[in-house]
This record gives sequence, structure tokens and C-alpha cells, in this order.
Amino acid sequence: MSNLSAVRLSVLALLSAFAAGRASAQPQPMNWTAAEDHRNMMEQLGIKALRPGPSGNESLPNHANYDESQANPFPDLPDVLALNNGKKVTTADMWWKQRRPEIIEAFEREVLGRVPANAPKVTWSITRTQNINVGPIPAVERLLLGHADNSAYPDITVDIQMTLVTPAAARKPVPVMMLFGRGSFPPPPGAPNFNFPPPPPGADPPATQQLLANGWGYAYINPASIQADNGAGLTKGVIGLVNHGQPRKPDDWGALRAWAWGASRGLDYLETDKTIDAKHVGIEGVSRYGKAALVTMAFDTRFAVVLVGSSGAGGAKLHRRNWGEAVENLTGSGEYHWMAGNFLKYGASEATFGSKNAGDLPVDAHELIALCAPRLTFISYGIPEKGDAKWLDHQGSYMAAVAAGPVFRLLGAKDLGTSDDYRKEKMPAVNVGMLDGQLAWRQHDGGHTDGPNWKYFLAWAGKSIPHTPVPVPADQPLARTDPNSALAHEQLLAKAKQGGIDIYFEGDSIARRWGATDYPELLANWKRNFHGWNAADFGWGADRTQNILWRLEHGELDGVNPKIIVLLAGTNNIGEETTAADITRGLRKVVTVLQAKAPTATIVVTGIFPRYDKPAALPVIDEVNRNLAQLAGVRFVNINNKLDATCLNNDKLHPNLKGYQIWADALKPIFRELLGPPAAEDHAPPPTGDPSKK
Repeated sequence: MSNLSAVRLSVLALLSAFAAGRASAQPQPMNWTAAEDHRNMMEQLGIKALRPGPSGNESLPNHANYDESQANPFPDLPDVLALNNGKKVTTADMWWKQRRPEIIEAFEREVLGRVPANAPKVTWSITRTQNINVGPIPAVERLLLGHADNSAYPDITVDIQMTLVTPAAARKPVPVMMLFGRGSFPPPPGAPNFNFPPPPPGADPPATQQLLANGWGYAYINPASIQADNGAGLTKGVIGLVNHGQPRKPDDWGALRAWAWGASRGLDYLETDKTIDAKHVGIEGVSRYGKAALVTMAFDTRFAVVLVGSSGAGGAKLHRRNWGEAVENLTGSGEYHWMAGNFLKYGASEATFGSKNAGDLPVDAHELIALCAPRLTFISYGIPEKGDAKWLDHQGSYMAAVAAGPVFRLLGAKDLGTSDDYRKEKMPAVNVGMLDGQLAWRQHDGGHTDGPNWKYFLAWAGKSIPHTPVPVPADQPLARTDPNSALAHEQLLAKAKQGGIDIYFEGDSIARRWGATDYPELLANWKRNFHGWNAADFGWGADRTQNILWRLEHGELDGVNPKIIVLLAGTNNIGEETTAADITRGLRKVVTVLQAKAPTATIVVTGIFPRYDKPAALPVIDEVNRNLAQLAGVRFVNINNKLDATCLNNDKLHPNLKGYQIWADALKPIFRELLGPPAAEDHAPPPTGDPSKK
């Protein structure tokens, strides 16, 4: 044998030995089905049989309970403010140093699992940066990959996908909401391609657009890039990576904890980004990702705020409640992967340890919510009639929020403002928010989404989190989120449905005050001038053109069919950075919507009144009014040459009786021309007023 051949054989022998050694040290990932993995965990725990979970189909004999009289078989919750030895927790120091660690230990051991000590380090890189528009808002989008160190087990690769979007106009670091979702990353091969239809006319803008408009950024973090949402994936993803492809042990983490770990690694990156206000990063999710959002917030105190959407069992719902989804559903082979292996014990009907049920759990959902205290925590649900199923147990989640309240108060925060009797407290009515504290609740009238609650969430969170709203173009609809404006909108919707309206006044506070019950002198002037012409006032104070557009697109003109529409708006759009061109675009858009919704009506556009409180605004007002005079298909009325300071109130903005009479004298000839003289009787709906004045 030649020396060269001998060397070759030696090299081959060494390579074979290395490969054999690697094979023995690095087993290939298990490729079990979910059923096989589930059975393995049962065997590890000594479980011979599990109780089947109830069905969500009410026509089946094993359907879930929806009888409130049978909903509380375990009415006594673990005391959130009592140590395991029974001693009461009376100070914040006791909470942080004693009680909170006890609760975390119980959740990690029995419910959600532990993040392992060998969880991999994640290194982030930006793969793409581009300028985009989110609706009308310019933004900067960055795609990032977080590579989990797999040097200890190269057979599994985990690259966390995150999409970060910030307002292009931001001049200082912005707060960010992290959303569980795929973002701009393409779906994996073979995954369904979800093409969602655009929101219906009049719907709120997408959450992403609302966030940017309010001066926030957002970051999509893709849970599927962290851990698969099935039991077969437990030997893969980050859980499989740390276990070297082998099955879990009973207290190992499940998918909820893994997704939360991934979100925390995303926050690690955000803390290094100078464009982000990393002290004010929030987390959001809906359904199973609502569970994950709550878990993220509970365990990582760096997150400042959470929006928990329709989370149900494993999230905000009490495990001890017998309503809808049950512990036995979570311990079945379809959902067990969310939880720690030990959680299966609480669905066991026959095991070496006997049997256990929800009443044996050492902790419950109220304590998961309490782990978020005193940080901003918003619990969101929809209604069953629209698809947010009874299965989720809205009342049980509300009870959990009530029961978490004492911890918020102990730590100096405000809770829901209810009593501590979670057994008796009932949910508020739909669309009635409990938004005065750091712990908040709101059930909207939509389906399995938190979409209708975003505007309320942002207004609520914005009271505590510094942000600089991005100016919304004047021709884009924007909701007013304060409760009084919501009540006024409901009033005006009811007024519109009453019919009998021939003249429809639209605008801001200048229009509103004239026909409002809370300004009796002005209302008397309104009646003297317009009685018999069936005039109704639909103005609302402080509205900009954006807000008027939103109200119009949300039903305030639908089905009214007036003969004349009088519009006076735009004064609230005037500001340091707002141009006459932008205000004109907004008013032009309002006119376009009015014409579309009332095609036979004559539109009477009134020029913006002079503002002697802001003399610098007068040239802008003059320019806007010149533009309005050029609008096609409308009547234009400008009375500014008659409105001097004696025609305005002390605020130098709103007309007094003299000013309103000048406006009436300009309008009445048009009304007579189009409608004839006023009738003896008036059929317009009764006037309304400011709901807060009742």
C-alpha cells in the first residue's frame, strides 16, 4: 500500500469515527406526531386516562356548559395576596420579594413551564430597510432576523422573524407595540396564503395605521418562527433546539412560554435601537396569541403595556370556571403543547397519583393578570353574536380581572374600580369601557378580534405613555375616542333615524351650539329662524374635518335624504403646521362624502369664520375660503365681511347671538328659494345637546 493510500484510509477512518461520535452525541430530532408526543408525556406523568374536553358544538351531547348556575364548581380562588404559608401580603415589598416569586414558581412548574437555563442567545440582523406607506402615513419598515445560537445542536435552526415599522416623521424615539403576527415575511412553503378583505366602508383604520397616527411604532413578531403551534413541533423550534430534538420533560416550557420568550428577545433588540423608546414597549395578541401576550407581560417586567385580545382558557379566563373551554381541552392532544407537561395532571381521570381537576391548580388566571401589575393591562373581548364565542367565557375573564385588582391597588395603581367580590361582579354593558385605571376592561360589539378596541386602547395608554401623534391628513377619517364624543355619536345616529329632516347642519362647535339644548338662547334663535323648515343640527364640538368624515362614514347621514345640507367646518384644523391646501382638501372630501350620501341635496358651504383669538390664522382662513368659493356643485356663503369682534363671544371664536343672526340672514334666502316659505309645523327630530351636560 502506498503512503498516499494509507493517509487516505486514515482520514476516512477519522471522519467515520467523528461522524459516529457525533451521531451518538447528537441524536436526530424525533419526528413524532402530536398524538405520540402527547402519549409520551402521559407516560412520564403516570397518567392512564384523561377526561375528554367538552365540545364547542352545542348540538352534541358532550357540549360545553353555558348555564351560569353550574359555572362555578370551584368558587374559591387562590388568595392572590396570601403567601403559601397563609401569611397576608400587606406591602409592595412583600409582593415583589415573596408572593410574586411564589406565583411565578407555581406557573412555571405546573402550568406554563420553565424557560431552560440553556435557552439560546439570539443575535439580530436587519435584512431589509424600505420606505412604505401605511394608509396615508409614511413609515420606515425594517425586516429583522434573530438567529438563535444552535452551535450546541446544529440540526435545528431557529431564526426569529420580526418586522419593525416606525413613523417616517418621528423626530425622537417612539413607543412601540409588539404584535404577534407574521408581518411582511412571506409564509413558509405549503402554508395557507391568507388574503384578508379590506375593512368595510366606515370601519376603523387598521391597528397599524392607528398606531402610526398616534406616534407609535409597531413590530410584528412571528410566533411560527419561534415555535410551531402543534404538538408534533415540540421536538423542533426553540423547544426542540434546547432539548436537542428530544421530547420534553414535565416542567419544560410549552409554546405559550416559548412565544413569550421570543417576544422578549425582540425587546432585547428594541433596547438597542435608538429610534425606539424601549421603556415604553407593549405586547398584543388575539386568541391563542392573546394568551401569549398575557404570558409575555406577566413574566417580562420590561414590557410597559399589554392588550390581551379574546384570550380565553390559558389566558384571562379562570380555569376553575365551568363555562366553554375547559382545562380538559387544554390537556388534550390538540392544545397541550401550549402548556407545561405537568399541566396534563389536571385533566387526569386515572393516574398513579389518582386524579386531579381544575380545583387542584395552585394558581389561576387572576394571578397571571396580577403578575402584570402595576403596569398597563387592557383585557379585550368581543361578543358571541359576532363570532367571539361563548366558549371564551367573557364573564370568567372579567371575574379574573376583578380578582387581580387588589394587587394593582397594593402597588399604587388603579384597578377596575369594582368591589373585590369577583363572585358577584358582573360585566359592564357592551361598549362600556372601564378605562380609568392601569387595569382596564372593554367588551366591544365586534367579533373575535381586538380591532374595535384599538382606538380606546391608544387613548387609554396614551395618558401614561409619552407619544407625539403624527398629523393625520385633513381628508382622512379619524375617530374621536373620548367617551363623551362616543355618546354624542350615538345621539346623532338616533336623531338621523327619526327622519323628517329637510335641512341638515354639519360642522363643529360653531354649528353645534346653534341647535343644542345646552345653549338655550342660541336654540331659541335657531327656532325663530328655522322653524317650519325641518332643520336638524348634527355638529359636534372640537371636530376637525377628519372627525366629521368619520361620523359621516359611520352612519350619521345614512337614510336621512335631506334637501339642503349646510356645512361649516375647518376652524379646528387650523394650526402651526396645517396649510390652507390641507384644510381645503379636508373640506373638499367632506363635500364629496355629503354628495355621495345625499346626491339630491343642495350643499351650502359656509366660509370659515374669522378667528380673532388667532390673528395669524386670518390669512389662512382667507385662502381656504377663496378655495371653497371655487368648489363645483355647491352654494358658497361668506359672511366674514360682516363678522367683526362685536359678533363673537369673549373667546373671540364662537359667534354670539348677533353673529348667528347674521349667518341666519345669509341662509334664509337660499332656504326660501329651494324650499319655499317655512310651514306652520316643524317635523324635525327634537334637538339634542352635550351628553355630559345631562
